[in-house]
Amino acid sequence: MNEARTEQEVFVVDDDEAQRDSLVWLLESHGYKVRAFLCAEDFLAAWNEALAGCLVLDVRMPGMSGLELFEELGRRHSVLPVIFITGHGDVPMAVAALKKGAADFIEKPFAAEDMLRLVDSCLVREREERARRRSGADTSRRLAQLTTREREVLDLIIAGKLNKQIADVLGISIKTVEVHRARVMEKMGAQSLANLIRQIVSVETDGTGR
Repeated sequence: MNEARTEQEVFVVDDDEAQRDSLVWLLESHGYKVRAFLCAEDFLAAWNEALAGCLVLDVRMPGMSGLELFEELGRRHSVLPVIFITGHGDVPMAVAALKKGAADFIEKPFAAEDMLRLVDSCLVREREERARRRSGADTSRRLAQLTTREREVLDLIIAGKLNKQIADVLGISIKTVEVHRARVMEKMGAQSLANLIRQIVSVETDGTGR
């Protein structure tokens, strides 16, 4: 089994028992950890924000449809990539889901290799998104440890100001700026100015930097 998969699961939600069992067999035989659900409501009851992996979801099911489950997960800010299984008549519905952020859809009957390719792609995507979120949370935690003065110095560094300019703006000596700058680099765990800027840009893009 690919070690990168070990903490991820593929969640299969399909009311068709034969198709559900076939999918579980296919995925497990290729080393994936799989959990299957016969309806959207069952999956929703088991869902929590710590779940990692991807969701393979039939569009049409009794009760809550696959599309309704997808929309509810969106309201809960789930980051699980979703692959919809569709019949021919469901393609417009699947396209609408793609526009709302679904990862992909696959039409029945589908080839095993096509499903495996989509699942692999989704697991990579989810892994990268989780790593990005962890990195952003770490940067936000480090930012919170800066003193008010260190944050002022950081903001001016990000604005491209030189030490002398920072000293003039804050009314402090260049030596004091150098001390604050060194502390900022240390607290942020930044090995270079470029690394520091990448960290800040990343969290500000996410809206978590302040």
